[in-house]
Amino acid sequence: MSAKRLPGTPATAGSEPAPLVRAVRASDEAAWRRLWADYLLFYGAEPPDEATDSTWKRLLSRDDPMFGLVTEVEGIVVGFANCALQGSSWSVRPTCHLEDLFVASDRRGAGAGKALLDELIARARENGWRAVYWHTQRDNVTARRLYDRVATADDVVRYTVPITR
Repeated sequence: MSAKRLPGTPATAGSEPAPLVRAVRASDEAAWRRLWADYLLFYGAEPPDEATDSTWKRLLSRDDPMFGLVTEVEGIVVGFANCALQGSSWSVRPTCHLEDLFVASDRRGAGAGKALLDELIARARENGWRAVYWHTQRDNVTARRLYDRVATADDVVRYTVPITR
């Protein structure tokens, strides 16, 4: 799928142009890594460098179920969505897990996050996926305001068992 502008309010004088959403490409690495570092800082996460390196390689690989989208405004990458397709025991159609979605703090509220979600959902429909799902922190009010406009939170409770080496 090529880059495209998504439906929304057309740009007018003094307003930011509509975000462009497209597949991540190798030339986005520096911008993606800057945004990724801000995302990790937001969550207080410190994955090892090899995990970040692996994630980047997987986002670009055509042989991996992981893929990435970016949104740009006037040629500047301002956000990303890291996603993974997974099989399901409940359907023959794959499910898409939106693992990470992030927009630069100075670009929030201008439609970049919504554009990423809209594009991901459009791809799900075009490709016959069963669903798109994601998690967020209960207190992530800014993100939840957007998510509540796009989807309905369900009653699933997540359990995690950390496995240490």
